[in-house]
Amino acid sequence: MKVTVNKETAIPRLETANSRKIDKQSLAYILRSGLAGGIAGISAKTLIAPLDRVKILFQTNNPHYRRMVGSFRGMFRAMGTIYTNDGIRGLYQGHSATLLRIFPYAGIKFVCYEQIRSFLIPRDEYETAGRRFISGSLAGVVSVCFTYPLDLIRVRLAFETSHKQIHYGKGKLLHTLNTIFNEQPRYSFTTGGLLRNEPWITRLSYHVTGSNIQFFQALSNFYRGFIPTIIGMIPYAGVSFYSHDLLHDFFRSPLLAPYTVTNTEVTPGEERLTTSDSSFDHRRPLKVWAQLLAGGGAGITAQAAAYPFEVIRRRMQVGAVVNSGGQFYSPAYTAKLIYRDRGFRGFYVGLGIGFVKVVPMFACSFFVYERCKAYFQI
Repeated sequence: MKVTVNKETAIPRLETANSRKIDKQSLAYILRSGLAGGIAGISAKTLIAPLDRVKILFQTNNPHYRRMVGSFRGMFRAMGTIYTNDGIRGLYQGHSATLLRIFPYAGIKFVCYEQIRSFLIPRDEYETAGRRFISGSLAGVVSVCFTYPLDLIRVRLAFETSHKQIHYGKGKLLHTLNTIFNEQPRYSFTTGGLLRNEPWITRLSYHVTGSNIQFFQALSNFYRGFIPTIIGMIPYAGVSFYSHDLLHDFFRSPLLAPYTVTNTEVTPGEERLTTSDSSFDHRRPLKVWAQLLAGGGAGITAQAAAYPFEVIRRRMQVGAVVNSGGQFYSPAYTAKLIYRDRGFRGFYVGLGIGFVKVVPMFACSFFVYERCKAYFQI
C-alpha cells in the first residue's frame, strides 16, 4: 500500500495493492451510493423536521401563523404554539411522508450526481465550474421528477393545523391523498392548473373516455407546483454541489490540508479504490469539522440562489386550500399574488428559518453521505 499526494492540490490519494477496484457504473456501486444517499437524507431531514414544518407554515401564508412571520422570535413562537397545541407530534407532523420521499429523493440525487459527474468529468483536466454545476443541476432535476408527488403530500400534511385531524392521525395520510385526488377546483385562462391545461394532457385525453379522463386529470393534482420546482432545482442543486466541491478544494489547499484532511494512516476496512481516473474519487475524507463547514456553506449558497422559486412552489401546493374558490393558479399568477400581498419581501418569507434549517441539514447530509461511502468502501 502506498499514499501519493497530488502536487498541485496537496490532496492525499490512496493507492493499495490489495484493494478491489470498483467500477462506478456497476450495479454494486450504484446500490451502495444510493443507500448512502438515502441514509444521509433521512438523517438530515429528521434533524431539522420541526424547523421545516414552521417554514412551510410561513411560506404558505397559513392564517394561524401569519402574525409570527418576519422575525426569529416569531419562529420560536410558532414552534412553541405547535408544541402547546399538539405536543412533539405536532412538530413532526408530516414527517412520515417526508421520510417516504427523502430516502428515494436523496438516494437518486447522489447516485445521479456521482454518475453524471463521472461522465462529464472523467479526469481532472475536465474539472470546470460549469461541469460541476451541470452535474448537480441534472441530479436534482432527475430526483425531483421521480419523487415530486411525495413532496406535495408532505407539504399538505405539514400545512394542516386542524387539531382534530392531528389527534386522529391514523388515517391522516390516506385522508390527505383522497383530498388531493378528489379536488376539482375552478379554472380560468389566466389562472389555469399546472398540468391540466398542458397540450400533452389534452392530446392524451383524446385517447381515453369517461371516468378514465377524470382519473387522469385527478392525478395531475399531485404535480401542482412542478414547474417552479424544476426551475428552482436547477440553481438549488447546481449551486449546492458546486459550492460543496469548491469548499472541499479550499479545505484541501496546500496551506490547509495538513489541518483539515484526515491522516494518511489507513485501516483495512477503509481501503477502497474505484476505477475512476479523477482524483475526486480517491481523495481522503475531510476531518469532521471541515466536512460540516463545507456542507453548511453549500446549504447557505443553495438556499439563497433558489428561495423565491421555493416560495412559489409551496403556495401552489396548498393553492386549493387557501385560494378563494379553491382555484389552482399558474406559477406566474402565484408570483403576482405574492408580490401584491408582500412585495419583493414576500418571495423571501421564512428565509431566516431557511438559513437556520439548511446549515445543519446540508452539513449533516454531506457528512453522513461521505462517511457512509467510506463505510461501504466506495
